[in-house]
Amino acid sequence: MRCRLFFSLLLVLALCSLTAPGRASDWTQWRGPSHLNVAAEGQAVPVSWDESTNVVWRAEIPGRGHASPIVIGDLVILCTADETTQTQAVVACERRTGRQLWLTPVSQGGFPTLHQKNTHASSTAATNGTLIFATFCHHEKIEVVALDFQGQVVWRTDAGKFRPQAYEYGYAASPTLYKNTLIVSADCDTGAWIKALNVKDGSTVWTTERPLMLNWGSPVVATINGKEQMLLSGTNRIAAYDPASGAALWNTPCLTMATCGTCIWENGLIFASGGYPDAETVAVRADGSGVVWKNKVKCYEQSMLVSQGHVYAFSDQGIFYCWEAATGKEMWKQRLKGPVSASPLLVGDTIFATNEAGTTWVIRATPEKYELISQNQLGDSGFASMIATDGQLFIRTSKGDGPSRQEFLYCLGKP
Repeated sequence: MRCRLFFSLLLVLALCSLTAPGRASDWTQWRGPSHLNVAAEGQAVPVSWDESTNVVWRAEIPGRGHASPIVIGDLVILCTADETTQTQAVVACERRTGRQLWLTPVSQGGFPTLHQKNTHASSTAATNGTLIFATFCHHEKIEVVALDFQGQVVWRTDAGKFRPQAYEYGYAASPTLYKNTLIVSADCDTGAWIKALNVKDGSTVWTTERPLMLNWGSPVVATINGKEQMLLSGTNRIAAYDPASGAALWNTPCLTMATCGTCIWENGLIFASGGYPDAETVAVRADGSGVVWKNKVKCYEQSMLVSQGHVYAFSDQGIFYCWEAATGKEMWKQRLKGPVSASPLLVGDTIFATNEAGTTWVIRATPEKYELISQNQLGDSGFASMIATDGQLFIRTSKGDGPSRQEFLYCLGKP
């Protein structure tokens, strides 16, 4: 009997080693647990820092990328790319120390031409607590790979073609998880699609065609008025799909051709912003019945925030706005400094807004007035969006330029 119990315990431990036990506050995909870039409640994260203050650890990250980190249990996961060897990879660090646990090369060669602000690892990974999923563009296609928590490839599949003609700016959309599927999108002028892949083996569950236009927004699944909708902005519209089947639900003409940000929503309204060729920020009804308000503010690469009836946005030009969500009324605005690519993060009533130079303004989320809490500098760049979990901030940045450039991942919190 004791032997049987002993071996049963060993079996349980072995199964646990194949997964990363998660926490409710883990940041498991792009835009986090709420899908709105809002951290789980009850966290007290640092509001001031520098190279040594409030730094738990700093880890060197090989290669280059704008993908945000994700956190699951004791792992911090990043996508990265070595432009010299044309290698794309997934990296895992130990959450407690930042020590690199493994690096798994996913592909080699076939790198496309990029916009100078893009990278070959701009898509954030995702995890369902059993596998890690990453998307990369190479050889004129989007490849999806699933790894276990030891970094071993479980499956890989070519999701579809991606070969821009008008503007060779590269790929940027992050995948999103929905139940037992991983939803991947690729808007392109030679072929545009959304696909749902079975998380167990990568097989295609459904495919939906999109308009033949260039766009870099990421899909996200929202529950609005009790109804699940997969939202995607860009291609001159905000469109909603059934995440279970891919069937089109509605679309509202608005915005512009190209967006990079992800839709946000509150109280039956959906908000998005676009940047090329026109600048526009809009609010539309979540049933497709029309535009509620719009303005000419440009949040091209970055997403926005919505909280307690107000929308907060950090524009390309470095101006921070607060609007009344229901009407679009400007509550306040404050000129900071651009350009901006990273999306602001909300933790409690505190907003963290970073520009491309790696400067982060910590701002109170209130419609009453602009209230600065602190201004912080870390590294030389701020393209990846920061995340927050269990009282810690994780920030991807870099120092130097050219051959001397080095990327870092910082964990900020109580040492």
